Amino acid sequence: MHRRKRRIANSAPAVVLAATLAACSASSADGPADVRVVDPVISGAHPATPEDYPKPSVAPPCDPRQSLTPPGSLPTPGAMPAGSTMERVHRRGYLIVGVDQNTRFFGELDRRSGLIKGFDIEMAKALARAIFAGPDDPERLRYKVITQAQRTDVLRNGDVDVVIDTMTITCDRKLQVAFSSDYYTDGQRVLVRTDSGVRSLADLRGRRVCTVRATTSIVFLRDDPAGVLPYAVENWTDCLVALQQGEVDAISTTSALLKGLQAQDSDTEVVGPTFSDEPHGMAFPLAHQDFVRFANGLLERMKRDGSWQKLYDAWLAGPLGPQSPPRASYVG
Repeated sequence: MHRRKRRIANSAPAVVLAATLAACSASSADGPADVRVVDPVISGAHPATPEDYPKPSVAPPCDPRQSLTPPGSLPTPGAMPAGSTMERVHRRGYLIVGVDQNTRFFGELDRRSGLIKGFDIEMAKALARAIFAGPDDPERLRYKVITQAQRTDVLRNGDVDVVIDTMTITCDRKLQVAFSSDYYTDGQRVLVRTDSGVRSLADLRGRRVCTVRATTSIVFLRDDPAGVLPYAVENWTDCLVALQQGEVDAISTTSALLKGLQAQDSDTEVVGPTFSDEPHGMAFPLAHQDFVRFANGLLERMKRDGSWQKLYDAWLAGPLGPQSPPRASYVG
């Protein structure tokens, strides 16, 4: 029986693997050689283990969308308040942002220019502009490319000033990092092959569904009554390779991320209704509350002056349809 191999994702490296074990007999009289062909797992997808899930929740119930009240007005770029986190960033001369480079529409490496582009990258540029005076300067903004599983670690270790990487705000994560207000809202769906016959998550009972480890997506799959078999990888493009190679039956995460994968393979489709509510925020070290308030002030200004809508329409309206800026909820 021959399995049809599917086209590898454009953003994933081309990989050609073959594993053939042959045990040759001492003479032809012993019969033909025993040849076993091993079908390799190209994507690295594997059945999810306890290590692939976030640690069990210990957080009390909260409103994920609630963040710190922004200042009445933002300081002038280049003149950050004395002693503030933003002044330290300004003195250093550049902002360090944790980002992805494998997520279409949000943070993707353009191999022609060598630049990372997307909605999250534009948000990072806006944050840098609010701190530094003068025209845009690439030297003022430095990206640290991370996996989604590394997002809280790089903040807690002080490797970055902020993470802007499609990060869902949860009560559990609020114990580890501080979040801005919701700058983009989404929900989880399913991506399948167009010939699969699958129309929703419920159709995947007992079947392999790929997602990235240590995300809210893998927790939803584990806990959903549909009874799917979660498979874990490091990056979203690995999931697409796994689907193309028949290593999994579907991919599940937020609509925007799935649309980004679908754009790389016309033989796939996003199906079913959303089955989660996921506000997304910029993430900061817990101690940097002044920076959170500053970012919230910037987001409020971007919503008022139309720049948030302009960025959304440029990057996300095509795959996702129209959306207005999310409303913020503040405390303290």
